[in-house]
Amino acid sequence: MSFSILVRGVNWIGDAVMTMPALRALRKAYPGAAISLLVKPPVIPVFENNPDIDEIIAYDEKFNGFTGKLRLARLLRKREFSMAILLQNAFDAALIAWLARIPKRIGYNRDRRGFLLTDPVPFNGEDRKVHHIAYYLNLLASAGIPAGFEEPVIRLSLEERLQARAVLSELSRPILGINPGATFGSAKRWFPGRFAEVANWFRRDTGGQAVIFGSQSEMALAHEIDKLIPEGKLFLAGRTSLRELAALISECDVLIANDSGAMHIACAVGTPTLAIFGSTDPKLTGPVGEGHDIIKKDFSCSPCFERRCLTRDMRCMYTVTSEEVFFKVKDMLPHTRAVFFDRDGTLCRDAHFLSDWKDFEIFPGIESLGKLKEKGFLLIGMTNQSGIARGLVKESFAKDVNAFFTGTYGFEDFYYCPHSPDDYCQCRKPAPGMLIKARVQHRIDLKRSFVVGDKDVDMLAGKAVGARGILVTTGKQQTSPHADMVVGSLEEVVRVILADET
Repeated sequence: MSFSILVRGVNWIGDAVMTMPALRALRKAYPGAAISLLVKPPVIPVFENNPDIDEIIAYDEKFNGFTGKLRLARLLRKREFSMAILLQNAFDAALIAWLARIPKRIGYNRDRRGFLLTDPVPFNGEDRKVHHIAYYLNLLASAGIPAGFEEPVIRLSLEERLQARAVLSELSRPILGINPGATFGSAKRWFPGRFAEVANWFRRDTGGQAVIFGSQSEMALAHEIDKLIPEGKLFLAGRTSLRELAALISECDVLIANDSGAMHIACAVGTPTLAIFGSTDPKLTGPVGEGHDIIKKDFSCSPCFERRCLTRDMRCMYTVTSEEVFFKVKDMLPHTRAVFFDRDGTLCRDAHFLSDWKDFEIFPGIESLGKLKEKGFLLIGMTNQSGIARGLVKESFAKDVNAFFTGTYGFEDFYYCPHSPDDYCQCRKPAPGMLIKARVQHRIDLKRSFVVGDKDVDMLAGKAVGARGILVTTGKQQTSPHADMVVGSLEEVVRVILADET
């Protein structure tokens, strides 16, 4: 019988996103295990397309009440799980795992449930004073499971991205996303009039437009903002599924949000996010990763973690001005164009896991790339290097080759993915992780950029983020259905890009 793991997930969208690094760590620790995730239906879309889990079990209404829990426990018992990881803190989670007779049950020893666990992890109040991502990873580490930090990632399909792009296609860029809600309570919400003021300044200053998001329960709040923005906006509150929301946010150039599920979704799809904090603490639930920023005012009463302001003056939110939000948003906007180049087969001959300088052969015409720099484009490299994970290429050698391009030909940066295809990482093309990282680090406008490569994976990576793809036929392929243009050399690459400029 194969080793199988049941993970009891959490119930809130933002918390669900913050459990993703723990799921990633679990998959790395048990690569051959069958991992099932038990969660409430509202958070299921967060985990769709996630390679770190094999199955999602819906904890739906039929399992409510004591008889429902017994029904669920019987169902789980038949599955004969080897181990249960309880990311949820509730007594209920431990009870169901115990009733299901799962032989190894790991969870924090809290909520009076320690006697139901085989491996209770000690808990005290200090354990909750770390970022929630660290809280979930600490549960694994304390149980002897390796748990290194990785940023949460929501896996969007190309179809989801293209559909979202089509929805926003009539808006002028840059696009400002606004998500004014926060489920926990009004003490976490900045004011509708100020969101609208920022959107109006944004339109006048940048020529861009805004899109207003929100759940069904937040439509009234979103409508207040919509009424105060006379033009240059798209109202989508209450009109999207959770997956659609994630894809639409991924197409925004920057998002303003409170401490909310949408804020965590934005970080997990790589959109630069400005998070406004009131009653809560960014040290515990703030955005993670590069390219994000927060605004929080410190008062003696904050963070209070109350749903509603007990002093009734909302000073922590009133002192966050429209001006400072607007200027931070401007600082986060992408403004640079780039041309992204694959390496092997595009800039140099594909030696099939290049591992020795004697096999390194630069293609003719690479000197012409300097003309792109003269026109204001950054030159960025991005290469899949699975030979590192396979033990065929030394990572230091791959870095030296990349450094040759930055040092000799003026490349601004050179990204590489060292992982095996079996790692299902987000940086390996056709996934757009390297492009998204470059966008954040160099403030690149991907919609006005190009991706040059010799394979479908290069074209698909560019398509995922809205960059135009140029297939160069010096490598693996002579054609691609995903390319916007097909050329035969680096000189032609330069010519078609410069021709597009005129």
